[in-house]
Amino acid sequence: MLYGILQIVFGAFFKILFRAEIIGRENMPKDGAVILAANHMSNWDPPFVATFLKRPVSYMAKIELFENPIFGAAIRSCHAFPVKRGAADRGAIKAAMQVLKQGRCLGLFPEGTRSRTGKMKKAEAGVGLIASMTEAPVVPAAIIGTDRIFANGGHFPKLKVIYGEPMHFTGNRKDKDQLEAFSQSIMDRIAELKEKNL
Repeated sequence: MLYGILQIVFGAFFKILFRAEIIGRENMPKDGAVILAANHMSNWDPPFVATFLKRPVSYMAKIELFENPIFGAAIRSCHAFPVKRGAADRGAIKAAMQVLKQGRCLGLFPEGTRSRTGKMKKAEAGVGLIASMTEAPVVPAAIIGTDRIFANGGHFPKLKVIYGEPMHFTGNRKDKDQLEAFSQSIMDRIAELKEKNL
């Protein structure tokens, strides 16, 4: 219920103040396991990417966010689950795979953390590993403008999110180089979508 309420609130917020433009929403499968992979520039990215989709998105969130009982309970009710940053968190990977095994949508940021400069970083191998182990398609999503929210006083930048066509891992999941190459190909596709829609 909270998720639906927040979708309405954020939807109005992004549409009215930031003239949000949503492109390629039809590329998101209506059901079944899917990974939503986006570039990451701001704390506004998770709600912005998820708000305009008809199905809920489950995100990994840094474990520190769950330390506050009230906020932790709120983001759990919005399908988030904790991850330890800076280490290979097997529990988070298992939780991510469980989301997909249940036929749900998993939201990931392949860069691993926010870009402070707005320029995209190299992808980590995690998204490729999860995609290979679950055979879930990956929908690349390019976010434009969230790094400028409230950055220029009273100016509200126009926001865009572009959802690309699903991508599939077809290589050997035991080959680390192939996993890394697939993860990077997702970021490359996000960069292409962003460049075409600036």
